Order: sequence, then structure tokens, then C-alpha cells
Amino acid sequence: MAHPTQLGFQDAASPIMEELLHFHDHALMIVFLISTFVLYIIIAMVTTKLTNSYILDSQEIEIIWTVLPAIILILIALPSLRILYLMDEINNPHLTVKAVGHQWYWSYEYTDYKDLAFDSYMIPTQDLAPGQFRLLEADHRMVVPVESPVRMLITADDVLHSWAVPSLGIKMDAVPGRLNQAALVASRPGVFYGQCSEICGANHSFMPIVVEAVPLQHFESWSSLMLEDS
Repeated sequence: MAHPTQLGFQDAASPIMEELLHFHDHALMIVFLISTFVLYIIIAMVTTKLTNSYILDSQEIEIIWTVLPAIILILIALPSLRILYLMDEINNPHLTVKAVGHQWYWSYEYTDYKDLAFDSYMIPTQDLAPGQFRLLEADHRMVVPVESPVRMLITADDVLHSWAVPSLGIKMDAVPGRLNQAALVASRPGVFYGQCSEICGANHSFMPIVVEAVPLQHFESWSSLMLEDS
């Protein structure tokens, strides 16, 4: 969960988010080095009259500023493509959950269970219990087992939505008439918050996402209780 005056991302709660954080640091360091080098060149040109004929007409300099950007792009593109393919890999999922966006709430269907489905609405501010987060709490949380691959099927019933949970490194558009697929693996127990990340109408900011990751035995107890109540 983010906190006031926080700098940087939320703590990673999935292997994919850990990879994204590493890639962010990798790309940021490259940007820092490029910015430092360009700043040095500008200062040198202003203070030491670096713009001599050698710099302006050197064949070696032209080769360097052609080859070096290509190398930098490769250093950014290769890890980026690796993470992109990792995000699409879903091998032997233990559970499948279908998330459907509505104006303005989410509904969840556990397709491996016959009757396990429910709607998830935001809890109004006046009904919040002490310690709950305004605009982020939902009356029914999506519960998943820890360290278990989950296949998320994401769609919408009316307009475009986007199912996004930053701590888990997942953001997938919910498109009416189309099923999008994403992988979700929670690496530690906890409650992780997200929101619709597509401007979907007047109450766009009032359809939060709450994912609760629990040990497998707790998930089995929760699913049995939900099936009894349905």
C-alpha cells in the first residue's frame, strides 16, 4: 500500500513486479548516464570552446554517436522483451478467475467452481471501519492462494475498463466482447489494492480492486464458506 510522501513504487508482491522494478532501475541508470554525459558536453562547449574542427568534422565522433545509441537501445529492448513474454506465460495455472468490469463495480467468477461468483462494490466513506482506506475498500475481496499461479480472464460488460493492481505488476484492459488473459502470482500474503485505470465514466474513480492473498488452507475455507452462502 502506498503511503504519503512515498518515493518510488510500492513494494513488489509478485515475481513479475520484482522484474519490473529491476528493469525500471536498469533503464533509469541508463537515462542518468546519458543525461550526465550530455550535460558535461554542454558545459564543456560553453566553458572551454569545445566546438573545434575536430569535434565538428571528426569521422570517429560520427561513428560513436551512431553506434552508441543503437547499443543503448539493445540494452533496453532485450530485458523489456523478456519481461513482456514472461507476463504472457501462464503454465499450469492452479486457479482461473474471471473479472468483469461494470459501470461502476467489478464482478468475479471462479470458473473452477460451479457457483462461486460475486460482485465487488466500493464501501462508501460513511460506512468505512477504522483503518480502512477511503475509495479503495470493497465489500467483497478477490481472494487467491499465495504462491499459486492464477489465470486472470478480464473483460467488460458495457464500456472499456482496466483491471490494475500495482503491487502485483498487473494491468490489463477490460474490453466488451473480448477476453484478455493475464498471469497473477502473489509471492506473499497480504491485501493489495488497485483501481480501474481506464476512464470509464462518471464514477470511474469509485470501482476499486482489492486482492487478498492467503495461504492455501485459508483459501479453501473461504471458498467452502462462499459456496455454502451462494
